[in-house]
Amino acid sequence: MQDSPARALSDAQKRRVVIGVLIAMFLAALDQTIVAPALPTIGNILGDVDFLPWVVSAYLLTSTAVTPLYGKLSDMHGRRPVILAALGLFILGSIGCALAPSLPALIWARALQGAGGGGLVALAQTVIADIASPRERSKYVVYISIVWATSSVAGPAVGGFFAQHLSWTLIFWINLPIGAVALVICERILRDLPQLRRPHRLDILGSALTVLSSVALMLALTLGGQRLPWSSPPILALIGVSLVLGGGLIWHIHRVAEPLIPPALFSNRVIGMALGALCFSMAAFVGATVYLPLYFEIALGVDPTTAGAGLIVLLGGSVIGANSAGRMMPRIRRYKVMAYAGLALAIVSLGALAAFSARLNFVGMEILVFGMGVGLGPLFPTTTVCVQNAVDPRDMGIATATLAFLRSLGSAVGVAVFGAIIFAFGLAHVGESSQAAALSPEAHAVAEHAFGAAFAMMTLAVVIALAFFAAMEERPLRGPGPAPTTPEP
Repeated sequence: MQDSPARALSDAQKRRVVIGVLIAMFLAALDQTIVAPALPTIGNILGDVDFLPWVVSAYLLTSTAVTPLYGKLSDMHGRRPVILAALGLFILGSIGCALAPSLPALIWARALQGAGGGGLVALAQTVIADIASPRERSKYVVYISIVWATSSVAGPAVGGFFAQHLSWTLIFWINLPIGAVALVICERILRDLPQLRRPHRLDILGSALTVLSSVALMLALTLGGQRLPWSSPPILALIGVSLVLGGGLIWHIHRVAEPLIPPALFSNRVIGMALGALCFSMAAFVGATVYLPLYFEIALGVDPTTAGAGLIVLLGGSVIGANSAGRMMPRIRRYKVMAYAGLALAIVSLGALAAFSARLNFVGMEILVFGMGVGLGPLFPTTTVCVQNAVDPRDMGIATATLAFLRSLGSAVGVAVFGAIIFAFGLAHVGESSQAAALSPEAHAVAEHAFGAAFAMMTLAVVIALAFFAAMEERPLRGPGPAPTTPEP
């Protein structure tokens, strides 16, 4: 059986297809980095500061639930029409976000935006998997790194600048021209992609159970300890509903013919462990991208533009780590070694952030944040290529979508958990004035303890990710290419 059914494409056609889907991916990548620096400004203008995590979580929640559906829809109807539909939903959601008059309206619009954005990253990776074998695929990491590097540098800086000097709504209006360009280019270029259609059934009930159980859990994390005591009946009821619906989801996916997430994927020693490692690492990574700007503004007293620029070292470091690992994977036999070293560096960096956050200045924080980014970066391409290498090519769409599903799930839960930790210290009231110069010494102490606790939990998440990754089987990569060499010890 061939690794890819699209071997008839020339190298030039492959490059055009990759460029087309990466432009669509750029929208989702930019949206993950441009929003975080504007969150304090959005909270000050729209109010309901303790619900700010939902601006991120709503997007991640809907994108999580629909990602496996996109994988199956693209298997049924072809990649091109499904990518175009995802782009259309993303643009509609962006318009709703820009016009939102209140924080609840913004959260609902972000949910619609996530329903479109959930397909962009997964489908881009699926298309690349269609046209290249696992060994060849690693060379496209360079193109993916360019997308993430551009969004990593431009997103935080532009988001902070818009929030401080112009209007926070511009972080959503900017998606319209980029989205229009992506629609035109994808509509034309993806015609080169062979249309591979396979019969599937959509698991609507599984998606509904995923959304409802996640919403109940995140509501409990948002309200508990802030607006309501943890032992109050509404919080206990929400936790109970989440557990019951989550149990129902597990029961459901073991009974239907084509569940939202095939249980067989988790029984695979490569796929199951890779999904666990990616889920917990993304919780720490996305949690850091959301709450580091808040830390910079509240605890260190920098302006929104500087806080946004402060994320560049995290995101840029992750691109450096991912690009280095992607280039080395096809050349060495023990390709897990770079991700091992990276996870160890991330654990040390996050541990230092947790221990010394109250005594570090902005430069010291940036050094540790860069170490975290470089450390987590190698895990992302390694797990993606390993999952695609371990799955049968006919299941590439659903396997890649499940990978994106666990990335989004870890991100959404991580944002909610870390937000619950931070705001449990009373930071919602401190955040009403985001400039550290306006805070009392007591308020400074609250902010430092809150973020120190969050950094400690991020460290624990990466430790768990390392445990999953260590249990992942290391299989030779399929596909043509030079024989890999084992690096010198």
